[in-house]
Amino acid sequence: MYINTLSKEDRERILKAIEENKEFRYALMGLLGYREVLDRITSLEERFAKLEERFAKLEERVAKLEERVVRVEEEMRENRRLLTVIAHRFGILSEEGLRSSLKYVVEEVFGVAKVGKWIYRDDEGFVYGYPTTVEIDVVIRDKEHILIEIKSRVSKGDIAEISKIGKLYEKVERVKPKLVIIGGFIDEDVYDLAKNLDVEIRPAVRI
Repeated sequence: MYINTLSKEDRERILKAIEENKEFRYALMGLLGYREVLDRITSLEERFAKLEERFAKLEERVAKLEERVVRVEEEMRENRRLLTVIAHRFGILSEEGLRSSLKYVVEEVFGVAKVGKWIYRDDEGFVYGYPTTVEIDVVIRDKEHILIEIKSRVSKGDIAEISKIGKLYEKVERVKPKLVIIGGFIDEDVYDLAKNLDVEIRPAVRI
């Protein structure tokens, strides 16, 4: 009833005050019963703002932790590479040294205590292109035949060689063997070839 007595100008001034004056707007809403709701909304907004700050700080800490993890992994790879290069340089990782010192690898990895030797006279020159005697370590476990080659440095040539020996072994023994190379220094470009020829590579040096 009272609002009808207001002039058009008064109503416009009141609407403008509600729109532009925050305190007036809150006071009017408080009279209408909305003050408590607004206080709760304001409190929630403040709590959300604090949570956002805490999440932002947590994200920074996680990012820094990830950076540290990456640095540590890079340092481990570099240390491993340097150790392998040094060992190879001074002959620590020679074939004979590896064969005598890595018996435990075969025992732990393949669950056997003895590694045999497969020797075959390749008169056709299937492996090397000329007649020669082929020798390779072999483990026979539960009907699975595993050919093992130990190298101080593994190259693409070594991958191709054990692959051919594996085919010769399959031809002679009529059993498809699993092929494994245990290496000290492993060239980076051998992994794709090894995967294509189904040769498993196991590093001899672990950090």
